[in-house]
Amino acid sequence: MEPTVLIYSSHDRCNLIHNDWIVQRALGGNRRILFLPLSASTDDGDSQRHQVYNWERFEWFFNWYRQYGLSAFPFIWHRELRQGDVDQLWDALATAEVVILGGGRPALGMHRFRELGERFGSGPDHVPDLLRGRCAGDLLTVGYSAGVDQLCELMSSASGHGAATPGFGLARRVVATSHFALGQQSWLDELARAFPDCLVFGLPNDSGLALAEGQTASGRRWQALEVIVDTSWDRPEDSDHVKTRQGVLVQHLDAEGRHWGFRGGDTVVRVFGDSEAPDETYFVIPGKPVLDAATRGKTPYGTVDDIVAAR
Repeated sequence: MEPTVLIYSSHDRCNLIHNDWIVQRALGGNRRILFLPLSASTDDGDSQRHQVYNWERFEWFFNWYRQYGLSAFPFIWHRELRQGDVDQLWDALATAEVVILGGGRPALGMHRFRELGERFGSGPDHVPDLLRGRCAGDLLTVGYSAGVDQLCELMSSASGHGAATPGFGLARRVVATSHFALGQQSWLDELARAFPDCLVFGLPNDSGLALAEGQTASGRRWQALEVIVDTSWDRPEDSDHVKTRQGVLVQHLDAEGRHWGFRGGDTVVRVFGDSEAPDETYFVIPGKPVLDAATRGKTPYGTVDDIVAAR
């Protein structure tokens, strides 16, 4: 099964993530990418200008692919929207091969998504309903920066210290922080201890997680999170921002405080429990035995398919 959710953090338009995972996915389908900059800040009151700037940081990259038929376009939120404007958004949300939730302030974007649903759709859950429909239809929904928070089970920026603020939950029972730096391990530890049912990750620039889900023969749900580490952005003036080029791995902490650093191509597999079985989590590391995440011990499995087939 192809991933239906991609959450990632980047400084600029690093090629592995943006070409291989986003543009090529679009070109392999209906060639449409909808970009949603609704989380862009409005500190100076000019909401449209900030959203346009957010879009322009991606537009120059997508323009390279228009000769191959790529159609990448934004939806800009403003107070004078009409039903016809938003009906076009609903159609694009339901059908575009790739949808990207852009950066900014996660809570602001969530407020705008709810408001659009209340004013022009079936209610505040109209957008999350469409996003869940995308997963069911094997379309790709991407969260960048603020969008990472929004697609996760809980929003890391607004959770922890006794608070739990839900995201859209497409990344089921996952909490992730974007633009992660090594000085933030204590925050990951706080999140992991506060939400033991979730897998907690720190995503440095430039890295991500591609998520696929399915059902085992016995009816249990499985989830595979493929780790992406992108070191392709090599402008010397950006070297401090691209943490993956400094060797920073995708970080994971569990509720017991145990740490793991993932490299590109590693996969975390989880089989969700039911009333009679607990969750099971495995680390699939290329060229090495599959590990049980709870014990860090070797298992008899060799691949993701082996784990799913045994469940």
